[in-house]
Amino acid sequence: MNSYVNMGVGALLGTVFVLMTVSIASEGIFRSEVPEKEGYAIVAEASSDAQAGADAAAATETPIATLLASADAAAGQTIFKKCTSCHNADKGGANKVGPNLFGVVGRPVASHEGFAYSAGMKDFSQGSSVTWTYENLNHFLTAPKKFIAGTAMGFAGLKKEEERANLIAYLRTLADTPVPLPAADAAAAPVEATPTTEAAPAPAANN
Repeated sequence: MNSYVNMGVGALLGTVFVLMTVSIASEGIFRSEVPEKEGYAIVAEASSDAQAGADAAAATETPIATLLASADAAAGQTIFKKCTSCHNADKGGANKVGPNLFGVVGRPVASHEGFAYSAGMKDFSQGSSVTWTYENLNHFLTAPKKFIAGTAMGFAGLKKEEERANLIAYLRTLADTPVPLPAADAAAAPVEATPTTEAAPAPAANN
């Protein structure tokens, strides 16, 4: 009887020994060292409304003051036809999908009476302390959704700077007293942070 017990215990111990040996050997063979330095470091890029506006502004190479010096308001009126499905430009005219654009140049952003502006446009306006300067209009018309994140404006933008200048020159005429043009040699102003007096956007739905 004892011999059977001894044999069973021996077999059990032998099995445990074999399993431990296999486990140790496997760990030595298949173990992978943690690399001292990561092969790829994935870092999410931070994005903000201010950065989006700065990116859109960076796309504009020629200062708007320089472009406006030779801009053609008549040509801009033709371009403005693209905007008329969403905007009225008559003095005292009703709002459409977008706000009325008469007097938009130099007007405080998100301030036209009776129009429901998007949250993005209201945030950008800083309580209507930011105005539609010539620079802001130029950047906005280049790529509306990049310059003002969250705007409801569906217009894709005007990539040709001459077209933007012509359009802005036309928008300038939509006023009882047009805002003076900036000096042609004026340096491009930074992305608006404080109010100024200059021009307005066009094919928009939320200015």
